[in-house]
Amino acid sequence: MQQYKVMVNRQRKWMLYILALFVLGWGFSPYPKIFLSLILGSSLSFFNLWLIQRKVNQVGHAASKNVTSRAIGTFSRFASAALAVVITIRYPQYFQVIPVVLGLMTSYFVIIIDYALHLKDLNPRK
Repeated sequence: MQQYKVMVNRQRKWMLYILALFVLGWGFSPYPKIFLSLILGSSLSFFNLWLIQRKVNQVGHAASKNVTSRAIGTFSRFASAALAVVITIRYPQYFQVIPVVLGLMTSYFVIIIDYALHLKDLNPRK
């Protein structure tokens, strides 16, 4: 369980770093609309990451006690993605659809890269 908590904290930290980079890009680049869209998508992606980590933790506790648990929460993640699209469509002067969708996928990229780096640490070359 301790290893899971370390992984969760590492993934959250990386998401915050990425969000900070997007904020810097929004403030200092000539493409504020793209970076604002990335911030919107990544913020909701960070929320989705937090949700899924919390649900996995609950399922793990339930499994350790041999109790059935609720679902992982797919509906709430879809709802947040729909919210991002609605905001993007409602305010096209501030947001673009493609960067919002890329921002929504940010947490999945973080999970995949974290897994790949962790897998590399487990299997060092000889």
